[in-house]
Amino acid sequence: MTDREKQLLEEAEQARRNHEGSVGADPYRQQFHVGPPVGLINDPNGWIQWRGVYHLFYQWNPFATTHGAKFWGHVSSTDLVTWKEEPVALAPSEWYEKNGCYSGSALDVNGDLTLIYTGNVKDDQGNRSSYQCTAVSKDGITFMKQGPAIDTLPDGYTAHFRDPKVWEEAGVYYLVIGAQTEDEEGCALLYRSDDFRTWEFVGPVAGSNLDPLGDFGYMWECPDLFQLNGTDILIVSPQGLEPDGIHYLNTYQAGWFKGELDRKTGRFNPGAFHELDRGFEFYAPQTTEDEYGRRIMVGWMGVPEQAEDRHPTISHHWIHCLTLPRELRMQDGLLIQKPVKELEKLRAGKGVEHKEVTRSIAPFELEGIRGRTLEIEVRNLQIPGEGYFSMMIHGEGRLTVSHEDGCLVTFERTEIGGVNRERRYGRPRSVETLRVFIDHSSVEVFVNGGEMVFTSRLFPDILNDSITFEGDWHENPDIEAWSLKTPSG
Repeated sequence: MTDREKQLLEEAEQARRNHEGSVGADPYRQQFHVGPPVGLINDPNGWIQWRGVYHLFYQWNPFATTHGAKFWGHVSSTDLVTWKEEPVALAPSEWYEKNGCYSGSALDVNGDLTLIYTGNVKDDQGNRSSYQCTAVSKDGITFMKQGPAIDTLPDGYTAHFRDPKVWEEAGVYYLVIGAQTEDEEGCALLYRSDDFRTWEFVGPVAGSNLDPLGDFGYMWECPDLFQLNGTDILIVSPQGLEPDGIHYLNTYQAGWFKGELDRKTGRFNPGAFHELDRGFEFYAPQTTEDEYGRRIMVGWMGVPEQAEDRHPTISHHWIHCLTLPRELRMQDGLLIQKPVKELEKLRAGKGVEHKEVTRSIAPFELEGIRGRTLEIEVRNLQIPGEGYFSMMIHGEGRLTVSHEDGCLVTFERTEIGGVNRERRYGRPRSVETLRVFIDHSSVEVFVNGGEMVFTSRLFPDILNDSITFEGDWHENPDIEAWSLKTPSG
């Protein structure tokens, strides 16, 4: 460990100690979501199950609730529910990363847990350089940096070249990375290697104004490429998409393409782009395949440059969190996101169930369904043409299913740090079930078992723990709920 690295780690630990009381006292502090010990958390990084343990790294600024020279924070879990805080994995201590250890991924390489990440460097004039760097660990806790593995840009691309995601097939390593052309068009590029040290540029995977896409943003971040049921899926977070009706309403988006990757040329041939999440806060997701063959995704419950200076948690010296882990499946051409089954361990007791709930256009509560941390399931939901179903969460977040030119799901809240109400929308083919996870300052809504998802931060009156329902529905639905406990173990 260099002297500079030791100094940075000591300063980060001091920042944690200075503010841990304030962070822990925040009534908006999440109970079962991964958040920063102090400061700012953003992209999940290095998401992997290694030697039976899930390792989740994340972008972290321990010194402020703003973006800066990022570290890699680190938590681990054996059950995807209880997360153990591990020592910091990476600090921006070396010349090739002095302005931040930016996002990247992890892989088992010859038995070692190997990280590959972007080293961000800026000169005195603000000019950027990017290096794709590696670090290895024998124990999954302590990492030895190996320096840049890719230290030059391919011709025709800017230094906005970051977020490598790696995988291995038949003894060959592949890497997909976010990039920007010199014409300021976003894209993802493919590299390959036989030894994880020498990387060959293959070509662009997909991008703005690359056939068959038209104009599709000025930068693509955090690409991820994998197979589900023999189908190649490309996840990417494009920046620069303009709002289009009910689509692309956040500052930046995250979504997926279905296609087929040509490993020789690098071309992917994408189909239509689908937003992964219809809520207010979701960005930079990353997936991994675990030992059970499940493809599991975690995302950042935040969006860059979107009301980040107005979160009430800032006064308690922290901001943002990560989503719950979600298992991905392909079903009828849709990418399904289902909360991992292990989350049922959060349920405190048997819960309460109300059968065939009678409709009412006046708001009403159901006995036993109240609290700050809840899981709620609505089943057998059938909405007639002029009807609707509405759930109000803590007097602040309203989830509504209605029919306006087809089925429409709406999530509404008061804008963060403001007074106006704002909405996000989705149009599933129909709505039969809803599954809602409520933490102290977030809501995750899974429609039809994960066919559509709404992820949002929510900052209600801290004394309001009510859940109310109203609507005009056809068949009376069943509503079941569980209080959720603090993970322990």
